[in-house]
Amino acid sequence: MSIEAQSPSNTNFEKAVIKEVRATPEMHRAALLEIIRLFRQSVTLPPAEVSFRQGWQEAMLGETKPVYNLWEDIDAE
Repeated sequence: MSIEAQSPSNTNFEKAVIKEVRATPEMHRAALLEIIRLFRQSVTLPPAEVSFRQGWQEAMLGETKPVYNLWEDIDAE
């Protein structure tokens, strides 16, 4: 059973999340925050078809960037 099915309100859900965060050792909380942010970003992405259509339209209009510009400000080790 999912947490949402167990929780009658968002307040209970938020309390459960906060309880889990507090149970996480402090040294790991930054990583937990990053996991939560990445999860939120992944579930809020538009459907692939919408993304493809937008990308295709931008490409057809010449709204492109050189590949080397895409890697600017990325710290790849």
